[in-house]
Amino acid sequence: MADTILVCGHGPGISDAVAQRFGKAGHPVAIVARNAERVAAAAKSLVDAGVNAKAFPCDLGQPEAVKKLVADVRSSLGPIGVLHWNAYVGGAGDLTTATSDELHAVLSVTVYGLVAAVQASLPDLKAKKGAVLVTGGGFCFYDPNVDAAVAQFHAAGLAIGKAAQHKTVGILSKTLSADGIYVGEVVVTGLVKGTAFDSGNATIEPATIADRFWQLYQAREPATVTI
Repeated sequence: MADTILVCGHGPGISDAVAQRFGKAGHPVAIVARNAERVAAAAKSLVDAGVNAKAFPCDLGQPEAVKKLVADVRSSLGPIGVLHWNAYVGGAGDLTTATSDELHAVLSVTVYGLVAAVQASLPDLKAKKGAVLVTGGGFCFYDPNVDAAVAQFHAAGLAIGKAAQHKTVGILSKTLSADGIYVGEVVVTGLVKGTAFDSGNATIEPATIADRFWQLYQAREPATVTI
């Protein structure tokens, strides 16, 4: 039986496609989001599609809650062989008005929660030679044109969070490779259909990104790809 995949930050786009892709390949799927009702409904849809899935409501910006989440998933579905981090937080869009609480909330989800999940899952990931898969965003890049777009669209918090997460992924990749753990990231540079950012002009199919994650999981290289 394939190892459990823990999908953190579940929504109707990328993460649901990842849950379907891995679930249909035989991986038990734990999907996580703050809204208990929504994540329960999403788990039911996956089960109806033939996936062994369970819902776990959790605030992924609270490291202690994340640690408990990992323990609950392990107890319910078995050892965690794959951790998929898809969570993000909006807010802090304009750095001239953003509060320190808004900035803290961004980093709590994109970095602190991710690190807590990795640490809590580490015994399983080491034993299974598992993988950490992270959804990145194009605003993470250090480029004047990107920064101009971030300022124009008031997306400073998202950009800062994804930039910090991008660096975190790189460091984790180098750190965990010695234990046989693969850490990889798909940096999404366009709008994805079915997500909160899709106002009708999105061009990227969630399944395309899920397939790229599956390819990375199988090949275990490189650490970062852009789509």
